[in-house]
Amino acid sequence: MTDPDPTPKTAACEDLRRSILLQEIAPGTPLDEAALCARYGMSRTPLREVMQQLAGEGYVVQRQKRGAQVSDMSHKTLRDFFLAAPMIYAAVLQLATANATAAQLRALKAAQQDFRDALDGGDVAERTLANDRFHRVTGDMADNLYLLPSFYRLLIDHARIGMTFFHSRSAERAETLAASARQHDAMIAAIEDRDPTAATQLAQAHWALSRHEIEQFVMPEGLDAPLGAAPRAAAL
Repeated sequence: MTDPDPTPKTAACEDLRRSILLQEIAPGTPLDEAALCARYGMSRTPLREVMQQLAGEGYVVQRQKRGAQVSDMSHKTLRDFFLAAPMIYAAVLQLATANATAAQLRALKAAQQDFRDALDGGDVAERTLANDRFHRVTGDMADNLYLLPSFYRLLIDHARIGMTFFHSRSAERAETLAASARQHDAMIAAIEDRDPTAATQLAQAHWALSRHEIEQFVMPEGLDAPLGAAPRAAAL
């Protein structure tokens, strides 16, 4: 939930996270300190603290003597995403069934309602952000010091990819989004029931549902190079 009266640093963090997730600032973009100071009305010292926080969360990369840039989406990062995502999503949901609190379940249900509302309203940005919130709450539920940095980094790229395939209005993709919403409901039920087996199966099914759409982002129809071929996907 957004802070109703954020500090300048908090407001800057929230705005930059949103801009990066929605690809309003493209992957790999250098971040100009002077421009950002003017945009957020702050000096360089607090802005650098914002950059440090976002770097710790995986949104940006800090480069020695060259400032910060938005985390890239290269062939290697996407390959690593495909390899790690199913394992990490499954582990998060398993732990969520053991650790979820009543307050977190309420937050998860609220995020799911936001996702369904965004599906009904057709707002691509709100779909992306609501889906991201839903999965971040499952991460909060998992509450694992070692797992969560990787999970939250995955979610950044999942959201950025989602900004591409959520734009589609085909009947097939409309059904994919509807199925995704149904799976979210089933995840909530599995967490409420403290059922790790069901949660693992749902994580695998949810990943399978997303995988085709993500592959289409990496390799659109009409291009037959394999996913592992570096030249085509090197610069997204």
